[in-house]
Order: sequence, then structure tokens, then C-alpha cells
Amino acid sequence: MTTEDKRLLRGARSRQLVLRHAVDTASLDGLEGLSFGKLASDTGLSKAGVQTLFKTKETLQLAALDFARDMFVDAVIQPARAQPHGVARLRALIEHWIVYAQTPLFTGGCYRVANMAEFDSRPGPVRDALVRDQRDWIATIARELRYAVDSGEIADLDIDLAAFQIDAVLCAANTALRLGESDAVSKIRRVVENLLIPAT
Repeated sequence: MTTEDKRLLRGARSRQLVLRHAVDTASLDGLEGLSFGKLASDTGLSKAGVQTLFKTKETLQLAALDFARDMFVDAVIQPARAQPHGVARLRALIEHWIVYAQTPLFTGGCYRVANMAEFDSRPGPVRDALVRDQRDWIATIARELRYAVDSGEIADLDIDLAAFQIDAVLCAANTALRLGESDAVSKIRRVVENLLIPAT
């Protein structure tokens, strides 16, 4: 391995380390709570070194969102793909989301819920990235509902409304879990199952 290869590898490892701390910080304090100084202190790197990796705060925020998105996909969406499309995959998505929020994968719970209110009225690349993640997640839910309806597993329903309702209850449950409301999980399951009325 050349000196240049070693330098690039060190840079990639430092970037991963900083981003892991960044997504935890953002889940607790919001993306506005990210700073080069705090991340340097948390990771043991120099402030200049962290700033060299990301250049600007906005670049850091966007990188943290991409990192969090990849972690979410790995924890929730990818494992659910083992199930067939439709009700089975939708239930798997919900169960993996519950583990993601209960564990939690990020210190402050769901990164999207933790940051959406802060940026929903602030146009720009960070808001665009959060909106992208929300729309992709709702589209994933809607796709499985559509499969379930089209295959005759469940009765016809308003797909867009049902996907919106499921996302809304998950967002509310994330907050409830942060507040120690242990019955939030059973409420999630009840809301979802009430939408999955078998076709007659």
C-alpha cells in the first residue's frame, strides 16, 4: 500500500468516525447543533482536520443526512426485502422500524423526525434532503400497500392516505418512545393492522 493509499484510508476512516458522531448529535440536538469543534472533541480529531473533511457546515449536514439515510436503509429497508412484496413486506418494514426506533439506532431516535420541524420552513439543500428521505420512505410504504391491494391480499383503500397515516403514526411513536411511553409500539401495530382489511 502506497503512502497516498494510506492517507486516503485514514481520511475515509476519519470521515466515517465523524459522521457516526454527527448523526447521533443531530438526532439529539438537530442538524443546527453540529459544529466542527464539538465533533473534533467527540472524536479526538483536530477541529482543522474535521473542517478539512467537510469544508462547510452545510456540507457536513448533508453528509450526515446521507450517512443516516444509508444506516436507515441497512437497518429497516434492506432486511425487509427478505419478505415477499405486499402485506408480509409491509409488516417487516414496520417491525424493523420499531427496532430502529426502540433500540435506538441513533441516540435521539429517528433522525428525520428529529430534524424535519427545524427545516420544514427553511428552503435549501438540507430541507431538500430531508424531504427526499421522507418521500422515499412514504413511497416505500405505499408500494407495499399497492402490491397488497393489487394481489387481493387486502381490500381496496386510498394508498396515499394510508401511507401518510402509517408514516404519521411512526413519527408520533418516535416521540412517544423518547418520552418513555411503552405502549407506543402496540399502537403502531394496531393502526397498521386496522388498515390491512382482508379482501372479501
